[in-house]
Amino acid sequence: MEKRAFTPYVPESTDLREFTLRALLLGLVMTVVLGAANTYLGLRAGMTIAATYPAAVLGMAFLRVVKGSILEENLARTVGSVGESLAAGAIFTLPAFFLAGVWKDMATVQHYLEATGIMLVGGVLGILFVTMLRRVMVDDAELPYPESIAAAEIHKAGRTGGTGAKYLIGALLFGAVIQLAAAFKLFAASWEKFVHFSKTGIGLFTGRGDLITKVSAGGGTLLTTPYVSPAYIGVGYIIGPSLAALNFAGGILAWGLFVPLLLYFVGPSLEPVMLQEGMDINWISMAYAVWKFMVRPIAIGGMLVSAVYTLYRMRKSLATGIVRSIGDLKKAATSEEESSRLDKDISFKVVAPLILLVSVAMGFLYFYFCNDVKGAVIATVVMVVTGFFFAAVSGYLVGMIGSSNNPVSGLTIATVIVAALLMVLLGVSGLSGVAAVLGVAAVVCVSSAIAGEMLQDLKVGHFLGGTPWKMQVGNIISVIVAAGVMFVPIIFLHQADINMGGTGLGGQALPAPQAGLMAMLSQGIVAGEMAWPLVIVGMLMAAAMICVQVRSPMLVSVGMYLPFGTVAAIFVGGIIRAIADKFAERRKYNDAQKTRMENGGVLLASGFIAGEALMGLVIAGLAVFDIFLPAVFDSPSFIWGILIFLVLGFILVKYPLKNAGSPDEPAPPSAMG
Repeated sequence: MEKRAFTPYVPESTDLREFTLRALLLGLVMTVVLGAANTYLGLRAGMTIAATYPAAVLGMAFLRVVKGSILEENLARTVGSVGESLAAGAIFTLPAFFLAGVWKDMATVQHYLEATGIMLVGGVLGILFVTMLRRVMVDDAELPYPESIAAAEIHKAGRTGGTGAKYLIGALLFGAVIQLAAAFKLFAASWEKFVHFSKTGIGLFTGRGDLITKVSAGGGTLLTTPYVSPAYIGVGYIIGPSLAALNFAGGILAWGLFVPLLLYFVGPSLEPVMLQEGMDINWISMAYAVWKFMVRPIAIGGMLVSAVYTLYRMRKSLATGIVRSIGDLKKAATSEEESSRLDKDISFKVVAPLILLVSVAMGFLYFYFCNDVKGAVIATVVMVVTGFFFAAVSGYLVGMIGSSNNPVSGLTIATVIVAALLMVLLGVSGLSGVAAVLGVAAVVCVSSAIAGEMLQDLKVGHFLGGTPWKMQVGNIISVIVAAGVMFVPIIFLHQADINMGGTGLGGQALPAPQAGLMAMLSQGIVAGEMAWPLVIVGMLMAAAMICVQVRSPMLVSVGMYLPFGTVAAIFVGGIIRAIADKFAERRKYNDAQKTRMENGGVLLASGFIAGEALMGLVIAGLAVFDIFLPAVFDSPSFIWGILIFLVLGFILVKYPLKNAGSPDEPAPPSAMG
C-alpha cells in the first residue's frame, strides 16, 4: 500500500486522548439532537442540512471547557454527525409505509420496532461497507472531499481560539424563541386569502368559512405569504438565491398555473372527494384539494424524471464508482493488517462475519414484510449487492461534491424501481409486495446516506490524524442509539399534526415529498395504483425543463410539492443571502473575507434551523399528549411576522459581514464546500 505523502495534524505517535467516554457521550447527544432537527426539517421542507459543521463547532465548544484534545473533538463530531444521515435515510422512506397504506397508523410499538430494525440494519451495513472502502477512497488524492477540508480547518481554527460557537448557539436560541412565540399565537405565522375570478369580477375570500354557493362559477388562486420560519429562512440562506429561486419557481407553477387552471375546469368534480376526506366545501379548501390530489402527482412525475436525469448527468462518476467498488472489495479482502494507527480499520475478519449476520437479519426482516421466502431471499441479495455498490458510489460522490449535494434519493429511486420489478416478476403483489419494496429501498437509502457521511468524516480524521477503527466503532454505537430514537420524532410530528387538526404525514404541514415519491412508485409498479396520466404530465414537464437547461428540475418539482408558504420563505432566505453577497461585493471583500463571511452565515442559518426544529419537536411532544400552549391572541396579526422577517434578515446580513474580518487574515476553506 502506498504511504501517505503528507503529515496529518496529529502525528502517528501521540499521547492525546481520543476514544473517551465524554467524547462518545457528547457525540451521542449531538447525533440525537441534530438527527431530530433534520427529521423535522426534512418532513416539512424536503431538505436536510449537513451536520458535520454544527457537530464540529458544538463539540469544540463543550470539549474546550474540559480541555479536551483535538482527537476527542474529531471523534465527537464523527459520532454526532451520523444522526443527520440516518435521519435523511429514514424520512425519505419510512413515511412511505404510511402513505402507501402498508401502515394504517404510525404510533404503534410494532411499527416502531419495524422502523428501528430497518434503520439499524441499514446503518450498520453502511458502516461495515465503509470499513472495506476506506483505504482506497479516503487515501485517494484525486478525490477532493471539499466539505471534509472545511470541517478539518474548523477543528484546526479551534486550536487557535476561534470556534464560531457564539453564532451557532445564539441563533439556535433565537430560532427556538421565535417558534415558541408562534406557538403562543403572539403573531400570525402566515396570511392567506383566496382570489376568486368570475365573469362579474374579482372577489377576495378572507377565510375557510366562506362557503361556495356555486362552485362552477369561475375559479381563482390562493394567495399565501411566506411562513414566518427561521428554519426555512436558514435553508434558503444556505442553498443561496439561485437554488432558492428554482424552488420558488415550482411554487409559482403550482399555485399560479396548475391550481387556477385545474380549479376552473374540474373544481366542482372534487366535491365528493372532499366530503369523503372530511374537508369543508369552500374555495380555500378546494384549492388545497386540487393541489393535493392533482398537482402533487404531477410534481412526483417531475421528481422521478429529475432523479433519473441527475443520475444520468453523473453517469461517468457513477460508472467509475461502481468499477472502483469492485476493485476496492478485492483489495479489502486481500489486504494485510496495517500496523500504523493511522491506517488501522476494524479487521476484515470481523467485518465479513458481521455483514453475513446483518444479511441474515435482513432476510428475516424482508420475510416479515412480504411473507414469501423466495421474495425475501431475492430481496436480500438485491439489497446486499446494490447496497454495497451504492455505498461506494455515495462515498465517491461525497468525495467529489460533498455530502450536501449527494443524490441519495436518486439512488433510492433506482433501488425502488429494480425491487418493484423483481416483486412483480416473482408474483409478490398487493401490500406485502409494496412493503417488501419499501423495506429494500429504506435499507439501501439509510446505508448509502450513512456510507457517504462516514467516508466524509473519515477523511476529516485522515487530515487531523484520527484513528479509523475508533471512528468506525464510535459510529456503530451512534447508529445503534440513533436507530432506537429516530422514529420517535416522526411519530411525534405526525400525531401532533393530527391532534392540531391536520392530516399528519403527507399533509400540508408535513408533506414529506421524497417519501410521497417512494410510496407512489411502489404502489404504481407493484399494486397498479399510480395516477399515471398526472404523473406522465409531470414527467413531460420535467423533460421540457431539461430541454431548456433548467439547472435543477428536481428543486422545481419539489417546490411544486411543498406548500407555497414554505417555498416562499426559503426564497426569502435566498434573497437575504443575495443582499449579504451584494454588500460584500460593494465593500470589495477579498476571497478570505468572503469565505469567513460565508462560514459565519452558514453557522447562523444552521442555528436557526436547529433552534426552530428542536422547539417544534418539544411542542409536538406536548401535543401528542393533548397538551396545547394557550393562545395569547385569538386573531394574531401578521405584522409582527413581517418584523421578525426584518430581524432575521438583519442578523443574517450584519453578523456574517462583521465576521469577514481584516483583508490581511488568511482564508479558511469554505464551510459550503
